[in-house]
Order: sequence, then structure tokens, then C-alpha cells
Amino acid sequence: MPRTRLEGKSGVGKEGLLSALTVVLRSLFIWAVVLACVALWVPLIAGVRVLDRHPARLRTGRWFRRLGIVVTKLNPLWTLRVDGIPALRMGAPYVMVSNHQSLADIPLISHLPWEMKWIAKRSLFRLPLIGWMMRMAGDIPLERTDARSGARSLLRAARYLRQGCPVMFFPEGTRSTDGRVGRFHDGAFRLALRERASVVPIAIDGSHACLPKHSWRFGAARTIRVRVLPPIEVADLGPDQTAALRERARRAIIDQIASWRGTSAPAVDATGEAATDSMRGEQALATPVARSAASVRA
Repeated sequence: MPRTRLEGKSGVGKEGLLSALTVVLRSLFIWAVVLACVALWVPLIAGVRVLDRHPARLRTGRWFRRLGIVVTKLNPLWTLRVDGIPALRMGAPYVMVSNHQSLADIPLISHLPWEMKWIAKRSLFRLPLIGWMMRMAGDIPLERTDARSGARSLLRAARYLRQGCPVMFFPEGTRSTDGRVGRFHDGAFRLALRERASVVPIAIDGSHACLPKHSWRFGAARTIRVRVLPPIEVADLGPDQTAALRERARRAIIDQIASWRGTSAPAVDATGEAATDSMRGEQALATPVARSAASVRA
């Protein structure tokens, strides 16, 4: 009997080792494909950049995003579903905000049909090939620990908005470690209020397990969902409504992910403040509307 149990454990160990080896080999193959695509894309982006005369480099940026589409289609483990795409006004300023589960979010969100300038950590711009293309596309570097870098990034984002090009933020500032939605920072929402730009929340779910934080190994085959939620207009909001706008966008994303998962909003909220923040945000957003109604009655 002991010998039988030992053989059983040995069999399980061999299966686990084979499974781990499969994950490693599969991940190495996918990364090789990604690197090959990136290397081929650099001269293409350089050529487009030379011919792109738009101040916001719209054509260069759009061709760079197509790299994300190609990488997604060549990855046999990913099935992407994108829906809810609204008819945005061409040339109008929009601040796009999304939750952030994985590095995979970037090529996945690149399927959306608009050119958006991405605010990304400065270290990515130092990478060979991919960093070169980010610079050519006009994306915006940010040093997260440097307040002056943050201010410069927002000024550059404001210029893009005035040129009619949307700007893309991950307001959590980092990837989620467990697939839940973390606290949002204020920068994107202060920018939206200052530039009178509508905020467009984007919910993404399923990418966390595709490429977990601090790991280079791809997970099992998975369906990832991306949904563009209705724009939040800021015409009736004052500059002191940053927190309310932030929590309204965050709650919209949390509610959508909770709906996909068939669970409650608090289960998706990494801060445990979903219900409180939602009530606070709704009350704050209602204030300018109530004032406006009162002035009309007067």
C-alpha cells in the first residue's frame, strides 16, 4: 500500500512538472512572436511618423495601436469581446479612464476605434523598440514619484485635448494584484474638469489571469471583456467636484465588472468603499444641478 501511494504522488508530481513546463514553453513562444512583431513594427512606425503632419500625430499613434491588435490576434490564448462603443464626437476632448489588471490591458484596449495618447510610466519609454515607438506616437511619459513630472504630463495631455485627441489614463496608477479595482488618483479628473472634457469610463475584466502582475508567464486560455461605458459630462460640474467625478467613474467601472462576474460591487472594490463612495459622489454631483434648478425657479 505505501508503495502504491508513493507511485500516485509521483504521478501527480510528473503531471504538475509537465504542466509547468508547458506553461513556460508556451509563454516563451508567445513572447517570441510579440518581440518579432515589435521589431517589424519599428520601421513601419518610423515611416508613418515622417509623413504624419498632424500636431497630435494621429496617424502615427493609430498605426502604433494596430500593433496591439496584431499581437492580440496572434495570441492563441486570448478571446476578446469589445462592446458598448459610443459614437463620440470627432475632435471633441475626452478623458478615457480604465481599471488596470495586467500589461495585457494595453494591446486589448488598443482595439478601440479612436487614437488616444496614453500616459505611461517613464521606464517604458526607456525600453528598446517599444519605447521608441511610444515616443514616435506621442505618448506621454510620467515619473510617478516626481510631482513636477506629473504636472508636465498633465500639461501635455491638456494640449492633446485641445487638439481634439483623447487621452488615456489608468487612474489606479498600477496594475491590480487580484483583479479588483483599487483607489483612483485625481489627476485625470482634475484635467477633465479644467479642460471641460467628458470622462469616458472603460471596464476591462479577465486580463488579470492572462498575464499576472510580476509574472512573464501567460495564463490559461481566457475570454477578456472590454466595455466602453457612457460618457460622463462635466458641463455642470465645478472645479471642486473632482472627487465626485472620480468616484462616479470608478463606481461605473466597478458596477460593470460586478455585473459580468455576477457578484456585488463591494466584492470588486479593493478599498471596500464602493457603497459609501457611490453615495458621496451622487450627492456631490447632484449639488450643482440642484443649484442650477434653484436659480431657474428664482
